Amino acid sequence: MSLAGDDAASDGVVEALAILGEHLINTILEGGSEETIKEIIDQGAPVWYQNDSEGLSPLHAAVYMQNQSLAKMFLEEGAVWNAVDHLNNTAGDIALSFNSQELYTIIRDAGIRAEMLLALLASRATSELPSNLVLRNTDVSAAASTDMFLASDLLFKADETGQEICVVKLDNDEEVGVMMGWERPIMEETVHCLCPDGGRQGLKVLNVGFGLGIIDSLFQSLPIPPSDHVIIEPHPDVLQHMKELGWLDRPGVRVLQGKWQDWINSDELLEYGGFDVIYTDTFSEDYSDLRRFFEHLPDLLSGPSALFGFFNGLGATNPLFYDVYTHVSELHLADVGIDVEWKDVDVSDGKDRWGKTRQYFSLPLYRLPVGRMGVLC
Repeated sequence: MSLAGDDAASDGVVEALAILGEHLINTILEGGSEETIKEIIDQGAPVWYQNDSEGLSPLHAAVYMQNQSLAKMFLEEGAVWNAVDHLNNTAGDIALSFNSQELYTIIRDAGIRAEMLLALLASRATSELPSNLVLRNTDVSAAASTDMFLASDLLFKADETGQEICVVKLDNDEEVGVMMGWERPIMEETVHCLCPDGGRQGLKVLNVGFGLGIIDSLFQSLPIPPSDHVIIEPHPDVLQHMKELGWLDRPGVRVLQGKWQDWINSDELLEYGGFDVIYTDTFSEDYSDLRRFFEHLPDLLSGPSALFGFFNGLGATNPLFYDVYTHVSELHLADVGIDVEWKDVDVSDGKDRWGKTRQYFSLPLYRLPVGRMGVLC
């Protein structure tokens, strides 16, 4: 067959799949029987198909029809749990809009299983496998590539609302917040949870990622500040900002300049004999990097009373993605012996906290993690 013939045959297959996919979605929305729907799938209708008009998939259609049985079947047949329609809604989002917790849980749990399996496969592969979750890094800009970020200029300023922000500007002139002042209530609650006794003599704190210095300033403002306060920060502009603010000369504070991966097994870090509080909030790293950090916690925490937290912004522009990755991180922390409790922090103050910057957290509730070796009381 000629090359032109190959292209024609390929186009014919795609057209046939599209016709079957449309037929499948229409049959679901028309209330067709499960037996009929199974027959259409057996004929080759792809459960991953999304129509052109609205971006609906069979899973979306099953949720619109409030059909749990169909939703389970499509997920078992390989439906994409996190596919979004043209309004950027997943099937899980639609289930929430119908107040159908059962359907939502079916989809969320499928997402958790899928992400856990992909993480397991990636850990056994010589190169990382791609996740089907939109959080996975395919972006090579300064917003998602650590190397590009570290080579980019940062700007510390007040935005049009007077909020202190640190931003990186992309090639298209879009500003992306590295850290923003609206996070302060999250950081205040984090420090309260990680240091419930208000600090104590001999407290050793490790923070990965300085940003605007909000959480480090809060640690230093405890009634009894840390005796040892170690900060790992790689970006040269942040380090210069820290120098200008006097952080490099503060008593009890030690700044390790570089990525956490450069320091994690170093004598300079391990000589502390473990930290009582560890917090991490990096920029331009994805979940696989955070999970690798989790694996070092048993060696970094000082003991069963030591506490760990991280900025939980994983998938925080979509409630389903956020829920899935909250559970996935909890399971991966459990794998290394860390039990997590979560506290909800209301961040829906109604103010325009984003200005001209790209949003990285748009949900009304922030789920604050507090982890400890062994079982939390």
